[in-house]
Amino acid sequence: MGDYDEETAFLGQTGPYFWTTFFLLNTVFVSTGFNGLYMVFVGAVPKHHCLIPDSNLTEDWRNAIIPITRVNGEEVQSKCSRYRLDVVRNLSAAGYVPGRDVNLTSLEQERCLDGWNYSKEIYQSNIVTEWDLVCDNQWKVPFASSTLFVGYLFGSLISGQFSDRFGRKKAVFFSLAAQCVSVLLQSFSQSWKMFCIMYLFVGASQISMYISAFVLGTELLSKTMRVIFATLGAFLYYCIGYMTLPWIAYFIREWRTFLAVLSMTSVVYIPLWWFIPESPRWLVTQGRVEEAEIIVRHAARKNKVTAPPIIFTGSLAISPNRKYTMVDIMKSNNIRCITLMCLLLWMAINIGYFGLSLNTSNLSGNPFMNCFLSAISEVPAYIISTWLLKKCPRRVLLTVFLIIGGGVLPLIQFIPKTLHYVALALEMTGKFGFTMAFGVVYVYTAEIYPTVLRNVGMGMCSSAARIGSITAPYVIYLGTYNKVLPYVVMGSITLASSVVNYFLPETLNRDLPETVEQMQDCQPLCSGPKRRKLIINGGRSDSPLQENKSEI
Repeated sequence: MGDYDEETAFLGQTGPYFWTTFFLLNTVFVSTGFNGLYMVFVGAVPKHHCLIPDSNLTEDWRNAIIPITRVNGEEVQSKCSRYRLDVVRNLSAAGYVPGRDVNLTSLEQERCLDGWNYSKEIYQSNIVTEWDLVCDNQWKVPFASSTLFVGYLFGSLISGQFSDRFGRKKAVFFSLAAQCVSVLLQSFSQSWKMFCIMYLFVGASQISMYISAFVLGTELLSKTMRVIFATLGAFLYYCIGYMTLPWIAYFIREWRTFLAVLSMTSVVYIPLWWFIPESPRWLVTQGRVEEAEIIVRHAARKNKVTAPPIIFTGSLAISPNRKYTMVDIMKSNNIRCITLMCLLLWMAINIGYFGLSLNTSNLSGNPFMNCFLSAISEVPAYIISTWLLKKCPRRVLLTVFLIIGGGVLPLIQFIPKTLHYVALALEMTGKFGFTMAFGVVYVYTAEIYPTVLRNVGMGMCSSAARIGSITAPYVIYLGTYNKVLPYVVMGSITLASSVVNYFLPETLNRDLPETVEQMQDCQPLCSGPKRRKLIINGGRSDSPLQENKSEI
């Protein structure tokens, strides 16, 4: 195809058309903040203990029938057992007083045969209280959380094919509709299994919408605004939705109503169908040049510039090139080694990011405020990381951010419970580090791979990220055995990945590699200290998003 950027250069780099498209497309990402992490509240485990049915028990025995256990050095009521009800009933009828006439530790215990009594101090109802996802069934909460990320994995695989065949715009709005319907149907779930199945569809539709909108924005916007859109726009609007989520949850404490309201927020996007255009780049590749010209001429009128009589004068045929696959990555020792290190980095960052995001309901203090603080900590992280990416070496940046994210987490175990604000500050610092690492690793990875392997490499790393996010709920689940285990595991994995990061090549101020031969060698771990110089048409590019031929 002819150079699209050159043929549409008359539109300029900014203007009303580009800014309108920028803001309208970014509003779509707000919904991903709504629907990506509502499991923090829907799957939160409230305080609970065995339900004691109405029976002839004295007040002393009713208070004593729940055993006292020691958890993390603190004495609390048992959540999963009680003293045998028939024995306690006989002792109560005989007039015995617990603790004085009867040694409670000598009594036999039994499971919660009549269900559980849940505190309604914070949540009126959620999936935990409705389907008793505690004790023997507590594994079902992290499993339900992981189904969202399994949906992400499937959605990542199918969204590109759907978008390439039917168009970017149709993919965005079809995914929005599917997300709305999936969340709404999930609010009517009659069982935990149905909830999990619908959550899988929520994840698939959400990531499909995110990727399609991201691609549509990069193809519609000018080169200058494309960089802002890819680094700040999508992430910050996601944060707006994320920050709004705890406020909605605060006023709606019943989970079915909560999900129904979240699903209805997608309705506001319906009018955008008439304001967001299809990608002219995609239309041209489909041979629909006249439709593409109509959109570009409309953009020219909005920007108050004059379009030439014939816009697309270059060759519209896509030159046949060799198609690269994952097999090509495995053939080269250097590329294989770099890919394995990138996979570890993406998994570690996603485990830490989603682990801390999902853990906000387990922190001391108000869960709604904790979630809000977790969300708001991402805003300066994205701004700072974007600014630093323009000036600082990627490898050093990513290492520092990983050390910040993972280094503070093991310290939380040493903070006394009375100083829970200090523990919260450390966790928010960790979230800050992971968020900055999240922003850097996208750019860094895209700059490492050559153009012919960039899509394949990024796709493999994205799949590794999905595996990391699927694992994250189970890392948090370790906290049911020991409160500090999730922090130790996340901190250890992250610090290990920061060491691995040292062996990746630096990409700051280097030309982007076009071919496999031009790709840099990794550090001595794989290929020895010898380095390759990259010379690509004498040009230089600091970001993959600034390269005309970059695939996003």
